[in-house]
This record gives sequence, structure tokens and C-alpha cells, in this order.
Amino acid sequence: MSTRNWRVGVAGLGTVGAGLLTFLSERPGFAPAGGLVSVSGVSARSRSRPRPFDISGLAWFDDPVALAQSDEVDLFVELIGGSDGPAKAAVEAALKAGKPVVTANKALIAEHGAELAALAEAAGVPLLFEAAVMGGTPAVKMVREAMVGDDVRSISGILNGTCNFILTEMEQGGRAFEDVLAEAQRLGYAEADPTMDVGGFDAAHKITILAALAFNCAPDFAACEVEGVDQVELLDIRMAKDLGYRIKLIASADRSDEGVSVRVHPSLVPLAHPLAQAGGALNALFIEGERLGRIFIQGAGAGAGPTAAAVAADIADVMTQAMRPVFQRPATELAAFTPVDRSRSLVRAYLRLLVKDEPGVIAAVSETLAEAGVSIESFLQKPVEDAEGVPIVLTTHAVSEAVLAQAVERIGGHPAVIQAPRLMRIARI
Repeated sequence: MSTRNWRVGVAGLGTVGAGLLTFLSERPGFAPAGGLVSVSGVSARSRSRPRPFDISGLAWFDDPVALAQSDEVDLFVELIGGSDGPAKAAVEAALKAGKPVVTANKALIAEHGAELAALAEAAGVPLLFEAAVMGGTPAVKMVREAMVGDDVRSISGILNGTCNFILTEMEQGGRAFEDVLAEAQRLGYAEADPTMDVGGFDAAHKITILAALAFNCAPDFAACEVEGVDQVELLDIRMAKDLGYRIKLIASADRSDEGVSVRVHPSLVPLAHPLAQAGGALNALFIEGERLGRIFIQGAGAGAGPTAAAVAADIADVMTQAMRPVFQRPATELAAFTPVDRSRSLVRAYLRLLVKDEPGVIAAVSETLAEAGVSIESFLQKPVEDAEGVPIVLTTHAVSEAVLAQAVERIGGHPAVIQAPRLMRIARI
């Protein structure tokens, strides 16, 4: 094992960067491989911003690219964020300079992972990103290393703590989405612009990375179907619970003979299921292999401590000087995603309608579904005080997504339907 001392350059001094610098200052000899780790230079947007640690003794770089290229840096840590701009330029510069890179940037890896992997492998250096998915909970290592002797069939779970917090608080407090989102922003769970979280894009970046690792594919964020939680209403949460379900934002990746399906959707999960029991800001994930069966992991998906711990674990791995492909295969051998044809993909669904309170409406809805080939599994009508119409909810048996979409479009055009139908999938877990 190497006993060299590693000089680390850290770009990005936000929550995770602060946690990492604090950790490394307290435990410079933390790595099992031996040797010491010291921060030799830092870069961030503002040098004068108040921080909970002293950076006066560290070399300051206004440009993260210059930090990545510095002769005083042996290992570059990118915590800037964003799929392009300074983050991408700095990581590329470090790899081209033959320096190992550790990053927590899920957008960067999901959107440019294949080309960065090619740079890293050409230079013979690691590119590690454990902290990019589930913070300190080792999802990447589980798929990348522990599952290497198996063939992964599917991955599904909760990968965004902000959305999980919002949905949990809506249910427990009986509060509207907008009210809980404002609280999440006050508590620091959600950004001032929460689109990446509540729009489902953060979870989509993460499941794209896991799918690439699991299925020997190049990451393809554009192939991921994405729907967020911003259209989930309190009425849906209550009606789903009456039917025996809890609504969660589920990210999933499945492989079959038809291809690969990668998606993020609000989905109904049975109340007794472990994913339904993961509340608050927790993340939780199921991984299913051909030989190992189902593995479940749960833990903190964000925060200074957990995410910094994952970055430190990657630094420790670099120090062992062990090498493996960035993804399961060399970048030159990674296959492209083959998306599944939606017309052949079967789903069970939750459909909520707001209709006029008049005779024959339910019969008309049932007839429209039957004509389209959609079979109703359960039905619930629950008058809501002060509502402009009557909400009715039904769940379907398995049906192709294309057939279901056509049926919902026809129902939405019925004169007794007051607003657009609300469709959510029932999770296949």
C-alpha cells in the first residue's frame, strides 16, 4: 500500500465542501491505506463569504481550472455542481493533467459521464462519484462493486430527500404542496429555485447514473422519462391512502429483452412496503439481481456530514491506487440505452377525475375505459367539502401505457369532466 501524502484541491465550498474540509482537518490520516491527506488549495465563487472554517492558510484560486491544473494538487475534488460550465471544465482539466477526480456532481456524471470516463481511462486515473447518489449511503459502490458478480434486473427507490420530505409533510400535516415547499426552503431542504428537486430532475440524474452502472451502458440522461411532484395535490394523497397506498417519487431502472426503461414518476406504493415507510428526507433503494435477489438500502441522501463522508471514502479509494473502469466496462465498450417501446410497457395506474355531480357520469367513464381495453380494479368516490365537483378515483389492472394514455385523453374530453384527469402509476415493487 502507498504511504504517500496526498495534496487535495477542493473546488466548491458550500455545504459539502465545508463538511469535507472540516473532516480532513480533524482526521488527516483517516484512510485505511495509510498516508496523510491535506488540502493544498481551494476555489469558490466568493473568497470573502463567511465560512465555518479558516481558509486563510490555503492557496486560493479564483479559477477552478487553474486549481485542477496546479502542480501543488495530486487529487482534485469537484463540489461546484452543474452539468456544464466551471465544473465540467475543471474536471476535464484535472483528468487531462493525469490527476484523479472525486466529485459529488450527479448532473455532470449523468450528462457527460461517458466522455469523462474516456478521459479518465486514457489518463489511467480514477474518476469516482459515490457522493453523487444518495449522499453518504453507498448506492454507487453497491451497484458498481458489490453487484459486479451478478446481473442487475432492476433498481427502484426514493432518491430525492426534498420531494420525500414534501410528500411526507403533506400527508402528516394535511397541508398543500405550496405551503410545505415554502417550509422546505426555509429549512434548507429546497433551493430558492426548487425546479431540479420538485421537477424530478435531481432524481433523474441519480437513476441515470445507477442504470449506467447496472446495465453496462453509457449514461443517457435524455432517455430518462421525468415527472416531478409539483402536480401532486393533497386530495391525491388522501385518496391514495384510502386505497391503501402512499405517494412517493420513485426513480426506477429496469432491463428486459425489449430494452432499458429509466424513469422518475410520482407513484403509489402499498402502505406496508419499505419504500412507503421511508419518511422525511430519507432516501431508500431496492436493487434486484439475478443471483442475489433483492437488496434494500436506506439512509441520509444529503447533508454536509453524510455527503462529505462519501467524498472522503472516494479519496480513500484513490489512495489505494486500485484501478477499474469508471463504469462497469471501459468507456469504449459501453453500450447505448435501448429505450423500451411504451406501447409494450404494462402499468397499473391510479386515475383521479373531478366530475360534475350528475347522473350517468360514472357509467360514461367506465364505458370509455372498457371500450379502450382498460379494466378497472377498484373504484372510490369520496365527496369533498367545498369542491366544485365530485372527485372519483379508480385503479386499473395492468394495461399498456399507450392504451391507457389514449383512454385518459378520451375521458378528459367528456363534457362532465371538470378538469384534466390526474394519472399516476402504481409502483411495480
